[in-house]
Amino acid sequence: MRFARLGAAGAEIPVVIDAGRTLDLRPVTADIDGAFLADGGVERARAAVAASSLPELPDAASLRVGSPIARPSAVYCIGMNYAAHAAESGSEPPTQLVMFMKSPNTVVGPFDDVTIPRGSAKTDWEVELGIVIGARASYLDSAADASAHIAGYVTVNDLSERDWQLATSGGQWSKGKSAPGFCPTGPWLVTGDDVDADDVRLRSFVNGEPRQDSRTSDLIFGIDTIVWQLSQVLALEPGDLVLTGTPEGVALSGRFPYLAPGDVVELEIDGLGRQRQSYVSA
Repeated sequence: MRFARLGAAGAEIPVVIDAGRTLDLRPVTADIDGAFLADGGVERARAAVAASSLPELPDAASLRVGSPIARPSAVYCIGMNYAAHAAESGSEPPTQLVMFMKSPNTVVGPFDDVTIPRGSAKTDWEVELGIVIGARASYLDSAADASAHIAGYVTVNDLSERDWQLATSGGQWSKGKSAPGFCPTGPWLVTGDDVDADDVRLRSFVNGEPRQDSRTSDLIFGIDTIVWQLSQVLALEPGDLVLTGTPEGVALSGRFPYLAPGDVVELEIDGLGRQRQSYVSA
């Protein structure tokens, strides 16, 4: 299934995209959030679609596309999870899971403009597969238990300010990861039965020029391993967002300029949809 949220920021309408139709999900839930996911919401939505009990949303094509999930309680990120990106960052591939966090208020719509932060000279793009947690995960016994705790997957841009992340970070990356708008998410939340998230193509473009091009099959730590290992050190809650890492091809490599006002970034993951953001000055 494909879920989305349409409308003005803070007043998004939950919908299901089915056979080219945009179906209003409000007869089932007020929003696509942790409570909906934890309470069998996906199954209830599936049953409502099968029963033809959801009306089409009028003028859906004219509405803003918001993040397909409401603000999560946490955004966890995995660093250097593609060997080639670790190399372009000047690091060896990690032998242990590298985790940092973004503020939940960075989550915005996939087509919203992004403001380059005041004083930033090194704002960078990063296409990533995002995992949306569907059931609380704490101390899972093995990676094989992870899939039962995953609601679905999203396209995410893990935007970064590299000076704040690395040069003035004090050793903690999150300072360069949490500026407003630094986590465009969507356009869709896609359930696992509709996408093989372990092997999908990720790509990014800046002003129409190719930048990143890889597959999730190249992840050092795979999806199930990430969820399992995180569950050993924290409790993942329904609606939480986990970013799995970015492939090579970012500005940090030195091969491309950092983002400037007027630039346009597009990102896509097969089966999960395409994003487009224009970058504006603070």
